[in-house]
Amino acid sequence: MFTKRKIFQEEHLIFQESFRRFLEKEVAPHVMEWERNGIVPKEMFRKMGDNGFLCPWLEEEYGGSKAGYQYSAIIVEEMIRVGAHCFFAALHNDIVVPYLHSFGNEEQKKRWLPGCASGDIITAVAMTEPGTGSDLAAIRTTAVRDGDYYILNGQKTFISNGINCDLVIVAVKTDTTVSPATKGISLICVEDGTPGFEKGHNLEKMGFHGQDTAELSFVDCRVSAENLLGTEGKGFYCLMQQLQGERLQACIMAQTFAEVMLEMTVKYTKERMIFGKPVSSFQHNTFKIVEMATEIEIGRTFTDAMIEDFIAGVDITAQVSMGKAWICEMANRVAYHCVQLHGGYGYMEEYPICRYARDVRVLSILAGSTEVMKVIVGRMMGL
Repeated sequence: MFTKRKIFQEEHLIFQESFRRFLEKEVAPHVMEWERNGIVPKEMFRKMGDNGFLCPWLEEEYGGSKAGYQYSAIIVEEMIRVGAHCFFAALHNDIVVPYLHSFGNEEQKKRWLPGCASGDIITAVAMTEPGTGSDLAAIRTTAVRDGDYYILNGQKTFISNGINCDLVIVAVKTDTTVSPATKGISLICVEDGTPGFEKGHNLEKMGFHGQDTAELSFVDCRVSAENLLGTEGKGFYCLMQQLQGERLQACIMAQTFAEVMLEMTVKYTKERMIFGKPVSSFQHNTFKIVEMATEIEIGRTFTDAMIEDFIAGVDITAQVSMGKAWICEMANRVAYHCVQLHGGYGYMEEYPICRYARDVRVLSILAGSTEVMKVIVGRMMGL
């Protein structure tokens, strides 16, 4: 609300305005239809790609424009600001595709990255299983080497972009005998249509109704060994390396959610009259709004500092774990109070605050829950 964004220069603001116009024309008018249908049409990814809004950080040889991370942040923020947060292009752009870019060999990059940039290939990453979430060492999906192939068996759940995905990076156990168990984890890329790979139904969720989330199953799924991403047995370390970026994305999302929810609440409470006065004018409500604005201001400063460090290549594991815990919880506190300040209308689906409040809830769970983030920081502190 008050912070001047130091991370953005003039070229970023020009891109921001261009992307905002695209969203207002091509995306925002269709969000409620996607919410009802439970999925964003695949052609929307192609529209994003046609306009250069998918994976802008990729090198030109792979279909990108070698743009800085600021452009990724803008894409996430603007989609939330127009209410299109159910469109998980950011998951594709800045969480999944970086695995291919960081750990793929040149043949894999040439095979998949151009399609990722154009929107012809939609990606997902499959870590969570019915019996394990944040404890990746406990995954049970296996991949057994059979000549030039791996045979995959197991189940994954809560997989974002699970219905739409054309390519999914699957965390598997290629060795179940080693200790610690993390040494036996590998990453294998599975393409849609591979025999033995099945997508379950689109899961019904508390929020993000327009975003497809699925169960995936692998039954004697035969995948070429050429689809191994990185080195066999090193998958856990690849996941840990990329989780900084994933958790930073969650911080950016939660921070923007909080800002948008406060903006709509300030507007509403100034206009809504009770006992002949604006709701915002009552001292308790004024203080509550100011308290939220203060926390949001702190969150924005912290988030932008993490973005700057991430761009500079600084290890932000501790900071982003702290941020993921605090900013996501802060956004949920803001959601609670903003709904309350809207009164009965805050509980109505026709008011955007209702959808924002239910959608923000998952941010303190995905990419590692608040409690897991605190465990990580505690261990780094030697506690």
